[in-house]
Amino acid sequence: MRVADVVWKEPGAVLERLERELMLLSRHQVMVRPERAGSRLERSAYLLLNRIDAQGPMTIGQLAEAFRLDTSTVNRQTAALLRAGLAERVPDPDGGMARKLRITEEGAGRLAADRAFHRGCLAKVVADWSPREVRELEDVLVRLNRSVEALEGRPWPRAEDDTGGDAD
Repeated sequence: MRVADVVWKEPGAVLERLERELMLLSRHQVMVRPERAGSRLERSAYLLLNRIDAQGPMTIGQLAEAFRLDTSTVNRQTAALLRAGLAERVPDPDGGMARKLRITEEGAGRLAADRAFHRGCLAKVVADWSPREVRELEDVLVRLNRSVEALEGRPWPRAEDDTGGDAD
């Protein structure tokens, strides 16, 4: 029996469990661990820096559009990045009038440290999984994220080789 058959025969139960597991996943993702509480980036800083890192310098308007947020919200969040020295305003390299935000060396270092921390946590979680199971999870998460992005019409920029692994 295929998963699709189960989903459509019992849509309520399957979607209920899926929603619960996604809620729990988001809860686990944002938990502050005591050993990193003082040095971790705020969630908004982590997301903004990741997007700028993936796409290159962006205006506040571009960030607001990318995250579907009001520009005043993004303005407050980017102001915090600027105050912390994690990003800086630069002229538009394409000659546009609006200034863009670019990650500073400090921001790149903090982002790299947070990514390493998250990857270390993930490594602990999947330590007893087979390489195939880890690749299968990656494939499903990539597909889920791309489906959400397609519905929103806002794909996240990915490297050419960032297509998800093929489970053997």
